[in-house]
Amino acid sequence: MDSIRIVGAREHNLKDVSLTIPKNQITVFTGVSGSGKSSIVFDTIAVEAQRQLNSTYSWFIRNQMPKYERPHADVIDNLTTPVIVDQKPIGGNARSTVGTITDVYGMIRAMFARTGGRHVSAYSFNDPQGMCPSCDGIGRTIRADVSLMLDPDKSLDEGAILLPGYKVGGLEWQMYGKHPGLDAAKKLADYTAEEMETLLHGDGVKIELTMKNGTFSAEYEGLVDRFTRRGVTRDLSTLSERTREQMQRFLTEGVCPACAGDRLNPAALETRIEGRNIADWARMQVTDLIEVLDGLEGAAAAGAKEALRRIADIGLGYLSLDRATTSLSGGEGQRLKMVRHLGSALTGMTYIFDEPSVGLHPRDVGRLNDLLRALRDKGNTVLVVEHDPDVITIADHIVDVGPRAGVHGGEIVFTGTVAELRDAETLTGRGLRRSTQVKQAVRQATGFMPIKDASLHNLKKVSVDIPAGVLTAITGVAGSGKSSLISGEFMAAYPSAIFVDQSAIAASSRSTPATFLDLMDPIRKLFAKANGVAPGLFSFNSTGACEECQGRGVIITEVAYMDPVTTHCESCEGRRFKESVLVHTVRGKSIADVLELPAEEAVTFFTEPALKSKLSSLIDVGLDYLTLGQPLSSLSGGERQRLKLALQLNRTSSVYVLDEPTTGLHMSDVDTLLALMDRLVDAGNTVVVIEHNLDVVQHADWIVDLGPDGGKNGGEVVFTGTPAELLASSESLTGEYLRRYRS
Repeated sequence: MDSIRIVGAREHNLKDVSLTIPKNQITVFTGVSGSGKSSIVFDTIAVEAQRQLNSTYSWFIRNQMPKYERPHADVIDNLTTPVIVDQKPIGGNARSTVGTITDVYGMIRAMFARTGGRHVSAYSFNDPQGMCPSCDGIGRTIRADVSLMLDPDKSLDEGAILLPGYKVGGLEWQMYGKHPGLDAAKKLADYTAEEMETLLHGDGVKIELTMKNGTFSAEYEGLVDRFTRRGVTRDLSTLSERTREQMQRFLTEGVCPACAGDRLNPAALETRIEGRNIADWARMQVTDLIEVLDGLEGAAAAGAKEALRRIADIGLGYLSLDRATTSLSGGEGQRLKMVRHLGSALTGMTYIFDEPSVGLHPRDVGRLNDLLRALRDKGNTVLVVEHDPDVITIADHIVDVGPRAGVHGGEIVFTGTVAELRDAETLTGRGLRRSTQVKQAVRQATGFMPIKDASLHNLKKVSVDIPAGVLTAITGVAGSGKSSLISGEFMAAYPSAIFVDQSAIAASSRSTPATFLDLMDPIRKLFAKANGVAPGLFSFNSTGACEECQGRGVIITEVAYMDPVTTHCESCEGRRFKESVLVHTVRGKSIADVLELPAEEAVTFFTEPALKSKLSSLIDVGLDYLTLGQPLSSLSGGERQRLKLALQLNRTSSVYVLDEPTTGLHMSDVDTLLALMDRLVDAGNTVVVIEHNLDVVQHADWIVDLGPDGGKNGGEVVFTGTPAELLASSESLTGEYLRRYRS
């Protein structure tokens, strides 16, 4: 009972994996991207633990919860309650903030309630007692934009009202053109303040309106008030698509004018502690709020301060409590989830982490390790899928999966300690032993792309030249301003650059690498031409689909009182197509055979240049093992990001911007990525990469390091130069950790 036991696991590419995992220890799962790590940890252990936990609830509750299918394994024993801390965005609604997701805002509300003598709900922007009535606690409003509605250089007679339906002389126009206090022949730019107020917000006057069948009197209503009542204060989704689009052209979103973005009503904002109201507290950077709490007595202040220190300790001290959760990166969201669980009094749990070092500067990885150890020391089992050597080194136990990826993986190639792994002849073992060098001979810039006085978010009027024709790494701790500088300011200045970020691939359950790379249309046409039939016959979304499974290859049985069961379709044997379709071949292979080909075989099978080029891009990004018909939903995060990069490689551009492309990459895969970036630069392109990985940093031709820290303590360029010069820099945290990495 002191270990989790798995026998015969066969999820995805796993090949009858049997494994024991010690409890109350940190076990790190290593291996190349796509080797099967996530299939063991998430699709087998986590799914079964969640499934069994959910089975303890009544069916009424279970029907409201996600349903999990029993994983493909002979035995999964000795599980404990799972807590899954993944990289999925926290999301939430428009009112979800860092303060609400970590429960710190609730503690602060309690402090203000005691001080102000009001109920705690009065300080909540989620409660009618506390929320600003103008924006319903969101802090932002959508309102009519007068500058879009009117042409000040025209008079009403000349068509100054730009809204649809206000044709000069028409019924809507008459409301304003016939107003006794408005001169219809006078340009709006010449209106007095009083006249403009009447036009936009006036009321109380009867206007005689003329129609074909007579006249009638109507109560005057200012143009903005009338537009707002009709369109802004009602649910736009109830309008027709055409009307909605017309309305949205004249709307603008901005800070709520009533509460100035504070989200709360005036009564809630009256209470002050240390001279600040609760909105001021929420707006402060976490590290600054800790200093405020240092000067306060009481259990509530101590509890809030402890929770805030946990946020700062994980490297998120630059956030504020009012920061919307929808604006957080996957890495920031994952670390906030960790903070929430660290405050839990529960023990004997199994914590499961998906690459928690993502988005972390080497400085902050040490803080992450402290938190993982703290979870273990409280009596929990900690399972971590990870590539970062600094996280791997704190493991009590290692499970290395491989030997390679996809069909070449799915086996346990090593279990043991970190010291034993260093001596092992696996890709991970060799990666831990390898020695690399800081680049000395760097490429020379062919020009420069300047960024001037960048002030987005925390950037402090940054001006910097991004060199052209070389590989530039943008570095700095989390929150230092890297993404603001490049994803924001640089991309705005140079919109033709190709940007490959970490956002999820928008894909359906039927999406595959072949559909994502637009390979399916030419493949279908190739089969259609060779066999003299319609192209639709070779689509599992169309006429060629197996009628039994509708082209899914599997049949999912879902009954309200049972867990779902997925079985291979017996009619097509999981191949998705009708038997009559599979008799048509090209070069001896059916359409199903082709979709089962890995990229490394498909590139030699197809002689057509257009197909060959796109398939070669899969090999260039290290996805040679990926089959053309593999569901995108089964790909790991690293695989999905490289697939996006493969799509962009087929476009012509002189500038590529990559946002942390080593996310999800094994040490050996990083070498493949570096070789790809070198090829892009050598072909005459410019590559700009936002990155923490020190192998990438030391391989760059030029480095722009931001900092010196995160949040208000960042937003400055602390270093520009070559990797060798960075190694000698005493001002840069990145330089300091590069020196440690080299020692």
